[in-house]
Amino acid sequence: VQLQASGGGLVQAGDSLRLSCAASGRTFSNYNVGWFRQAPGKEREFVAAVSRGGGSTIYADSVKGRFTISRDNAKNMVYLQMNDLKPEDTAVYYCAANPQYRIDWYSRGVSSWDYWGQGTLVTVSS
Repeated sequence: VQLQASGGGLVQAGDSLRLSCAASGRTFSNYNVGWFRQAPGKEREFVAAVSRGGGSTIYADSVKGRFTISRDNAKNMVYLQMNDLKPEDTAVYYCAANPQYRIDWYSRGVSSWDYWGQGTLVTVSS
């Protein structure tokens, strides 16, 4: 499956932004999708994930209550709605996919994901 992330930009603290991840190539509903981010000089970190059917989601503690992940399998799209953005949310955001049966605690690891899109840069100014 091929993934393409978009929607990044420069915003101010407290603003909202919605990232999109477009998928193509295979049956999208067979894949869990996750969002990761990587700030300059830091390792890539887990942000959120949604299960194949959309019924299960998990979030990093740092974004819980502010970010919402959702998917539209009919459109082969996954979204990350980001509210109340903070300067520490500044990073390149990546979407990823895997065909595992479910998402769980292990989904927070980079190695759990098989397919990656290119990143989209989110910059939050204070």
